[in-house]
Amino acid sequence: MPSASQIHPASMSSTVPNNGREKRQWQTRLPFVSSLLLAPHQDSDETLSREMSATRDPTWWKIILFRGMANDLKRRAPYYWSDWKDARDYRVVPATVYIILPALAFSLDMFAKTASSFGVNEVLLASVLGSVVFSIFACQPLVIVGVTGPITVFNYTVYDIITPRGTNYFAFMCWIGLWSMVMHWVLAITNACNGVTYVTRFSCDIFGFYVAFIYLQKGIQVLTRQWTSGEPAAYLSTTVALLVLGAAYLCGVIGGSTLFQRYVRKFIEDYGTPLTIIFFTGFVHIGRMEGVELETLPTSKAFFPTQDRGWFIHFWNIDVGDVFIAIPFAILLTILFYFDHNVSALIAQGTEFPLRKPAGFHWDIFLLGFTTGVAGLLGIPFPNGLIPQAPFHTNSLCVIRQVTDESETGAEKGHTTRVVDHVVEQRVSNLAQGLLTLGTMSGPLLIVLHLIPQGVLAGLFFVMGVQALEGNGITSKMVYLAKDRSLTAASHPLSRVQRKGAIWYFVALELFGFGATFAITQTIAAIGFPVIILLLIPVRTFLLPKYFTREELSILDAPTASPFTMESVGGNYGEEVSDLHGGTNGNERPGSSERRDEDDSTERGEAAGRSAGGDNYELQQQQRGGEGLSHRSQSRSAR
Repeated sequence: MPSASQIHPASMSSTVPNNGREKRQWQTRLPFVSSLLLAPHQDSDETLSREMSATRDPTWWKIILFRGMANDLKRRAPYYWSDWKDARDYRVVPATVYIILPALAFSLDMFAKTASSFGVNEVLLASVLGSVVFSIFACQPLVIVGVTGPITVFNYTVYDIITPRGTNYFAFMCWIGLWSMVMHWVLAITNACNGVTYVTRFSCDIFGFYVAFIYLQKGIQVLTRQWTSGEPAAYLSTTVALLVLGAAYLCGVIGGSTLFQRYVRKFIEDYGTPLTIIFFTGFVHIGRMEGVELETLPTSKAFFPTQDRGWFIHFWNIDVGDVFIAIPFAILLTILFYFDHNVSALIAQGTEFPLRKPAGFHWDIFLLGFTTGVAGLLGIPFPNGLIPQAPFHTNSLCVIRQVTDESETGAEKGHTTRVVDHVVEQRVSNLAQGLLTLGTMSGPLLIVLHLIPQGVLAGLFFVMGVQALEGNGITSKMVYLAKDRSLTAASHPLSRVQRKGAIWYFVALELFGFGATFAITQTIAAIGFPVIILLLIPVRTFLLPKYFTREELSILDAPTASPFTMESVGGNYGEEVSDLHGGTNGNERPGSSERRDEDDSTERGEAAGRSAGGDNYELQQQQRGGEGLSHRSQSRSAR
């Protein structure tokens, strides 16, 4: 029997005698309570991370209901007030303006494909619903929620299947939303978002590639419909669409160059696309073009649905059999949103963004279920996470600075690199987007929106598609393979792959996955495309390791987000997390809301050049085609 001196003091304090037995104090049996009551001096997020790591059960089939949502809220709650205070930054303004435009383009597509069932007001209201709910209540307000390409495919495919049967389309869609709401809540309560741990850039890049081509396809479809107005209108619309694409792309190129003063190129980069839309809306009225009758964005009465109906759907005006027929459609919608929204969240919180505040996948999928049910009752498209708008939103909130490479001498001296200083993590830009979108439903602004030619909106589709392709990992790999090998830098991440054939095989598999997804959406079976997307996850997890080595996969297909972001779902699959809060900056604790001392150039979105700190922006873009940087490696490079 050990002596009193051999008994650890902690064991004495955690037990009390009870009739010859030792019983643990009640606080120690509740890890979160013990962390709050017994160690109040400890920082909340660090304490929670240790308790989560200590209590994580390796038997994944043992489900503790509500644990994921509870942990998400406890991790994010300490930062809620700073989410509003940190919005005192100029980057919030350009982040707010751009995201409004894509909703207008999608409203045109669904108006044409669903016989005017969904128009501008429905799409705008769906964007308002998603923005307001997620900006106020979400754990990760950086994720933009609205109407995107995949849900438009889902909506008009359901329309093509259901309306020939004489079924009330809006009532049927309402039941799909209600069933899907319940399914989303079941996923959230049972911690099903832990499956996101298996999602890597393989799945994200394929889905992002698919979404990019959906945008390009939508733009082409808009232009083909212009031939009904005559050849002059069709040719002018096509010309304007290409000019919009060229002008908007040029603005992005200037923003990333060294032309002009810093504030000039940042203004062009931030507001180039909105100003391009405004310019070409008036451009078509110059000279002889004024006599060409162009199709414009169709609008309806202010704050009213496109069709003659109310905002509340009478979901009881439907056969009982159709109520249950809606269940398989709701399952497909839930699969789509589970993948689409979580992938949007992952990409918006990718390793290239030095985030300091925690994510919350479980709680956000619960909120998504709520907005899905409400959207069904209102008769509007179901909103969900947007690709590529969500990562664009985060990118627009990045404060960039020019860093001089002090190691260079002689003729090379003075070479600068764009570096991400930090991300303005806040809720105001998302909320402001929702409120501004609500304002566009007013009468005067609807009149203005009605002036936008459809050719300009086709160009906007092209802009979004090209931007999505440009930042996609598949595109980066294909560009690498097309390069002259003798002129390719040895430091390129893909150059570390020993078997060059492995890169070709990996890209071929990604293109096959994209082709299968895109092909099925061109048929009446398009309603089943979410299943194809979901199957990408087990293919990557269980089949690819049989051919590719661990080292090859670490370069070709790194995790999308950092261990810090993935803490909500238990970390990245197959990755040991030794420092869940390993710095996103290297010197600051994640979640710190301390504001930096910034000069006026920083407030414009590009910090003054300093020689230390931050994350190499150009290197990270290369890494998207090869190896995703972990936050710890970013910290080392920053120091």
